Amino acid sequence: MNPREEPDWRLFRGDGVPRHVEMPPAPPWRRFGGGEQAAPGGNRTPSASGRPAPYLIEPEHADVVNAALHLRRPLLVTGSPGTGKSSLARAIAHEMDLGEVLRWPVNSRSTVQDALYRYDAIGRLRETALTRDRGEAEPDIGSFVRLGPLGTALVPGERPRVLLVDELDKGDVDLPNDLLTVFEEGEFEIPELARLPEEQSVVDVLTERAGERATVRRGRLVCEEFPVVVITSNGERDFPPAFLRRCVRLELPTPDESRLRAIVTAHLGDDALEDVDQLLDAFLRRRAARELATDQLLNAVFLRAGGMDVTADGLLEAVLHRLGGAV
Repeated sequence: MNPREEPDWRLFRGDGVPRHVEMPPAPPWRRFGGGEQAAPGGNRTPSASGRPAPYLIEPEHADVVNAALHLRRPLLVTGSPGTGKSSLARAIAHEMDLGEVLRWPVNSRSTVQDALYRYDAIGRLRETALTRDRGEAEPDIGSFVRLGPLGTALVPGERPRVLLVDELDKGDVDLPNDLLTVFEEGEFEIPELARLPEEQSVVDVLTERAGERATVRRGRLVCEEFPVVVITSNGERDFPPAFLRRCVRLELPTPDESRLRAIVTAHLGDDALEDVDQLLDAFLRRRAARELATDQLLNAVFLRAGGMDVTADGLLEAVLHRLGGAV
């Protein structure tokens, strides 16, 4: 390449000159659209080859997962950012062939009722008025009840479903205790359906999954197989003893150098390990002084593999930036 030419990886040059630029392939974990190239949050996290990337876990940690599966108890997974807490739910679902992961991302406004179901009373009133004006039958109430991720996970079935309760420590302080009854009884009531007359005691409602319906009898939904519940926490809040007693706890360790190399290989292939020593040393050095996540290293290695000079001024700092504190 002519020394005066701009490197090929510079898609944006900041000179105000319009160009037709072909976008390079995205990282495997940032490809959307379903199928084998499912994005994070789907059932599979692909590798560079397009096949699902293996989830790397130590045997003693896998044994803790198995304990939760046998006991039908929620698995409370803690650890530093980037240690694979959320990915564990997808790994379990993929390896046990349990279908798509149901995900409940918790925030400060999250409630157990919203995770169980939502009832669109206003929409039902509007549709009822319109159908009456047209002389048609009133719409079925089931079309205005949609189960949330937790409610969908409890839908009766021969095989359990996998539910990821992501970052429970971001929720209200009472949220863990509010979950206890549902986790202990494996059922819940929908009062709007429980009040219906006997001739309407069986109602098909919408679920979290598009195009799927579930049957609710007399306003109660009771699971047959308790779902595989994976709860993640970044350790930002202590949970009440009553909640902890009902969970199986798994602490994922921060990956060491050999594990980091294995993770890079799993996601980006053996070729990605070429000339990675400098990046890995920089990552380990920065991680010792401040909080960094494993996926930040993957980002840096992916850019390096694509020909990008990640050691350029400010670029490494932008990719391996600290996760805590003011921005």
